[in-house]
Amino acid sequence: MKNLNRIHLSGLRAVEAVGRLGSLKEAAGELGVTMGAVSPQLQKVEAQLGVVLFERQNRALMPTPHLNAMQPHLTSAMSSLSTAIAVTRRAREDALTISVAPVFASKWLVWHLKKFNKAHPGIRVRVEASIDLADPNTSDVDICIRVGRGPYSGVRADKLLSQRVFPVCSPALARHIQTPEDIFKLPIIRDQDQTDDWSTWFRHFGLEPKLSEDGPSYSDGALCLDAAIAGQGVFLAWETLAVYAVKTGQLISPFPDRPATGLFYWLITSASAPQTKAKQAFASWLRQELQISIGRQKGQDVVEDPEQIPNFGQP
Repeated sequence: MKNLNRIHLSGLRAVEAVGRLGSLKEAAGELGVTMGAVSPQLQKVEAQLGVVLFERQNRALMPTPHLNAMQPHLTSAMSSLSTAIAVTRRAREDALTISVAPVFASKWLVWHLKKFNKAHPGIRVRVEASIDLADPNTSDVDICIRVGRGPYSGVRADKLLSQRVFPVCSPALARHIQTPEDIFKLPIIRDQDQTDDWSTWFRHFGLEPKLSEDGPSYSDGALCLDAAIAGQGVFLAWETLAVYAVKTGQLISPFPDRPATGLFYWLITSASAPQTKAKQAFASWLRQELQISIGRQKGQDVVEDPEQIPNFGQP
């Protein structure tokens, strides 16, 4: 490996990132530097290697055959280095990095995390709120909280809770709702990324949805909830995300029915990383706190197959 002595690792990182992402801007963002800092790194590596790695065309960087030959090896090497660092970090007992969707972070986790901190003051939790699916096998993320049907390959995935939905609206709008059919006459707030539609809820009553086309559409569930609080219409909410606003009276749930969607909340961890006491403590707390927060008692959850819900950390 002596040939590495004449090439700076930071330069190789820059070459790999630009080659993989195809953009100076995106590479700079990933590396945490400015675009102006990336270009000199590329030029320095080219000079050290004595080859041209990028063709400059109309302010765009096009990979040359030299880079095409190097790229798979560079990406594999950087991935291995990242994994080595992540494995070391994941073995710590006093820190956890949790990856969650922004809507779950803002509408549930931040309101409950203080309970975990109080119960486990020696564990420092860092929350990464992103719609990107982190890979716990190769990143520094210890735990991912996701919603889906599963199963998930290549990772350890434990079911936490079945997802249930129900309509919510402002107290003023709730006065106009006496029966499920009354919802057909009201504006509907739509989540552009919502995987479930109203048929899940109306099917529970033996009805076909005939929803109004009126009402706003948002690209984020948190915004949809805020729009419902503001009185803009009726929103089909996830139980975990709307329960706090219902408890505080900001939103009204006109009906007690909360049918299951067939989706589940999952706790996802690396298949190979150590199951530390910190992970086990967070998983145990999360499972219990989810149940408590929405008023479900142990055993009430709707589960397709109870055998598929292992105790986290147990063989």
